Amino acid sequence: MESNTLIRWFEDLTSDDVNEVGGKNASLGEMIQSLKAGQVRVPDGFATTADAYWKFVYQGDLKQKLQEQLEQLEAGRRSLAEVGPAVRKLFLRTDFPEAVETAIRQAYQDLSQRYGRDELDVAVRSSATAEDLPEASFAGQQETFLNVQGEDDLLEACRRCYASLFTNRAISYRQEKGFDHMQVALSVGVQRMVRSDQGSAGVMFSIDTETGFPDVAIINAAWGLGETVVQGSVTPDQYTVFKPLLKGKDGEESPFKPIVQKKRGSKEKKMIYANEGSETTTTVETSSQERGRFVLEDDEILQLGRWASTIEAHYGKPMDMEWAKDGETGELFIVQARPETVQSQKAASTLRTYKLQQKGEQILAGLSIGDAIAAGKVSRILSADDIDQVEDDTILVTEMTDPDWVPIMKRVAGIVTDQGGRTCHAAIVSRELGIPAIVGTGDATRELETGQEVTISCAEGDQGKIYQGILDYESTEVDLSDVPDTKTQIMMNIASPAAAFRWWQLPAQGIGLARMEFIINNIIKIHPMALIHYDDLEDREAWKQIRDLTQGYPDKQRYFVDNLAQGIGRIAASQYPNPVIVRMSDFKTNEYADLIGGEAFEPEESNPMLGFRGAARYTSDRYRQGFDLECRAIKQVREVLGFDNVVVMIPFCRTLEEADGVLAVLAENGLKRGDKGLEVYVMAEIPANVELADLFAERFDGFSIGSNDLTQLVLGVDRDSSELSHLFDERNLAVKRTIKRLLATAQEKGRKVGICGQAPSDYPEFAEFLVENGIDSISLNPDSVIQVKRYIADRETV
Repeated sequence: MESNTLIRWFEDLTSDDVNEVGGKNASLGEMIQSLKAGQVRVPDGFATTADAYWKFVYQGDLKQKLQEQLEQLEAGRRSLAEVGPAVRKLFLRTDFPEAVETAIRQAYQDLSQRYGRDELDVAVRSSATAEDLPEASFAGQQETFLNVQGEDDLLEACRRCYASLFTNRAISYRQEKGFDHMQVALSVGVQRMVRSDQGSAGVMFSIDTETGFPDVAIINAAWGLGETVVQGSVTPDQYTVFKPLLKGKDGEESPFKPIVQKKRGSKEKKMIYANEGSETTTTVETSSQERGRFVLEDDEILQLGRWASTIEAHYGKPMDMEWAKDGETGELFIVQARPETVQSQKAASTLRTYKLQQKGEQILAGLSIGDAIAAGKVSRILSADDIDQVEDDTILVTEMTDPDWVPIMKRVAGIVTDQGGRTCHAAIVSRELGIPAIVGTGDATRELETGQEVTISCAEGDQGKIYQGILDYESTEVDLSDVPDTKTQIMMNIASPAAAFRWWQLPAQGIGLARMEFIINNIIKIHPMALIHYDDLEDREAWKQIRDLTQGYPDKQRYFVDNLAQGIGRIAASQYPNPVIVRMSDFKTNEYADLIGGEAFEPEESNPMLGFRGAARYTSDRYRQGFDLECRAIKQVREVLGFDNVVVMIPFCRTLEEADGVLAVLAENGLKRGDKGLEVYVMAEIPANVELADLFAERFDGFSIGSNDLTQLVLGVDRDSSELSHLFDERNLAVKRTIKRLLATAQEKGRKVGICGQAPSDYPEFAEFLVENGIDSISLNPDSVIQVKRYIADRETV
């Protein structure tokens, strides 16, 4: 029967049918056939075949006319701006062959009957037969039409899909990639519409799109139809799920909920079905409630994470997926899946890093895409009609981009947008092109002017920053090949969760120092005691700031616990199952006071460096409740998220009595040393820790040498004094003898000792001294890991 060559139902398709129905439709069929057992839901539908497309092209003399137009383009006799519209007009004026039209009408009737409808609303998507191959991403090159109802409207949507094979951007892309225009056919996928107009939708990757870290799924979510996320016209929520802990042992369901990031987007508008007029969809503003809420519940985030893992495992490669939630039934669906085409193609043997060499005045911030830095003059463009005004090697500033902008995006040094999330068009294309982008700034087009000199930095974590002027920066390539193993455990010092993901490729064996205070200062931003006493705050400005930051959290303390747990969870995920040693907060009183609402809860001290810090705070009535929140976060990381590789470390513990008091508070918060494998370390940064090392060893599982404070206190030198900087030296004999004594005592007591201070990163000979005296681990700044590891490997073999 001829219709079998013109129409294929999704359930009859596999990945082997790409030449017939394109990558997008073949993938949908593959998932329906193979992943139902994994409970991955994919809406039913059918696809027109390449054969149907060629029958359309051969109708009349359409092929000859197409070839004439394209030959004129190739010969330079006509421009792309002339040929593109002319070719599309040819398609739109061509009727379907009777056999193709009959087959589409019949298939649509059959699909409607499956759901008991006379005219089912469907999504109509283009799927080129050379589309979605890992080496050539054609995503976004052709058109999609949503909420199409009725046979006549469906046929018109199919015709427009055919025409979209020759959009200007698609013609240009094929020319660049070396594809013959007349060898690429188009299949149209017709799929039951998920009523996400009443629910939500978004994009999902089974790999971290910025760093290539393979163990997470990244989910973007917004209200309404998913086109707003794909187009980048909204800033969506972002959720990050650690995939290895989604599975339990022996196939059992995992007891953990490893969501390591939940970042609420502004979601200013949503796309929904149009009630009247010729348009099938319309865009409306979201309500204040929708903007303030997370789009997905935790169970839904975890479900999508499991599906991402299942789909990735089936295809054997990182995947780029679109999902939708039906607002009528509450069901989640996967509506598209294709191979991820950027991070999965990168070489794993090198790591390029960027670092600013100057400080500058920050103008704006947004989401960082990539980890590079670029500087140049601004080209501010508000419409694709004006892209010819963009100069080469400038910083393109616009509200949002779409595929029509690609030709100009290839010529600029960096991109800044008002709107969009990590999976918007500008983000996807900038990754493919290898240029930095900062998206979702909110008002870059109002703040930045054409010709203004700026530097955009994506090398400082999740937040991309735009600085005034041209700043100096350096780019370094780290060779990860042929790095020797060492007997000494080499770990990293990490402050931010984003940095942990950025350095995941380094051959480290865990994290020797994860600084909790960075998460509190940069992500939470609020003093924990101000959250506990929120209703009684006298500082009304602080009260308002806390109200705005904690929107969506009726329980203000939960805001602190969740965000701290997720931040620690991301750091722990980057090295799982290797140990990650998390130091409890070690702000000084002046630094705590700088947190929102902090001034009301901190004493003024003449010397905060030697004041109310570390262990002394944790049992004090002034801060005990704040420390309880820190403990709740650690417990959540280990027992809810599932990161039992997290080790607790207590800083600045002056006396044995303080040690006993802190251990008691930990136990009261469900963190008893030894229970569920919990280890508790103590910083060795005070001479008393060394003098009483044998007794501290009875209370703690290990020591971590804080060489900065230890040097300060052994030599009596203020580490921040410029006048005494020539005396501050960890290599001083008194400091080295102190460390040597600690190592000897700890070894005698069977306790591990590491170092997390700056000295081994700065002085390779100091690292050699530590190795010679039997240190168990050395924790380094990430950019020192390769160099010091090679140095230590050489010394260990001598």
